[in-house]
Amino acid sequence: MVPPRDGRRPQIRSGLNSLMHTKGQLRLRFRRVHELSFKTGAALVISLAACCSLLPLVFALDSPQPTASDLGPFFKAPKEYEGDFGKYSSLLVFTSGQKVQSAADWPKRRAEIREYWMKRMGPWPAIIEKPRIELVKETERDGFIQRRVRVEIAPGQSSESYLLLPKGKGPFPAVFIPYYEPETSVGLKEPLRDFGYQLTKRGFVTLSIGSPGGDARKPATGEAMCQPLSFLAYVAANCFNAVAELPEVDPKRIGIVGHSYGGKWAMFGAALYDRFACGVWSDPGIVFDENRSNVNYWEPWYLGEDSNQTRKPGVVTPESPRTGAYRAMVEEGHDLHEIMA
Repeated sequence: MVPPRDGRRPQIRSGLNSLMHTKGQLRLRFRRVHELSFKTGAALVISLAACCSLLPLVFALDSPQPTASDLGPFFKAPKEYEGDFGKYSSLLVFTSGQKVQSAADWPKRRAEIREYWMKRMGPWPAIIEKPRIELVKETERDGFIQRRVRVEIAPGQSSESYLLLPKGKGPFPAVFIPYYEPETSVGLKEPLRDFGYQLTKRGFVTLSIGSPGGDARKPATGEAMCQPLSFLAYVAANCFNAVAELPEVDPKRIGIVGHSYGGKWAMFGAALYDRFACGVWSDPGIVFDENRSNVNYWEPWYLGEDSNQTRKPGVVTPESPRTGAYRAMVEEGHDLHEIMA
């Protein structure tokens, strides 16, 4: 969404039922529908660290360190939702109607889901294997190194970003953090959303960037022939590759974190580029919901870009109908639980 940016404490809204495939094993992961306020990114830090098994690096917080029993409930469905999958299509049924019978079937089904989404959203340009990172300025700040850099995010496109490096002996885990602009993420602008700053203080290399071209509602997608949100996922893939090449980084421990606009970006980046070790997102809208204006995947800067039709921004109405890939996905019965699988 593109919400008011008034410095209010954000809310985590994590409620995803997703099938995670790792090294040939099928795992059904539930994250409890939950809301909580968080202080200076602590909740995202906790979630990311739990995913990366890096809890010892994280807790210099002003609250007690959570135990396994504290975190356990967030990885199970609430009792009132156990076995209730709502109106959403089953992830365990192929388009042919055949059921997924075993873990060995899951890679084929997952590939089928991905193929549908990529076809609807449009193809990516070729991924850049070794994107360029150009140093603009380097300073020391609060016990870490801050580099203003220019990162190659797509063919013929670069983005001025911030690379924060903890001091000490690496290689370190790393996190890619997309948002409207990078200054908020590194603690140079708005409070409470400084995820890059907080993570680097706790031992992570972080790369924070903003919307391609600087305007979230009109992202610069260059010559790409895909929906803007898919292009952001493509940018995330290239930024992963850029970070993975850094000598200070362990390429097997790179995650992606985002809130709001960055939350959608992080969700699609993690879903469409398998090299991310984990993904954490808050307030992106986890299913299509046309009753809520801030779940606005239908907008042209996300999945509603349509060369033949324009719509007035806002909720879907007869006067401002669905457009682009979003319209096709809804009409064909698809939803975001698929992309998160």
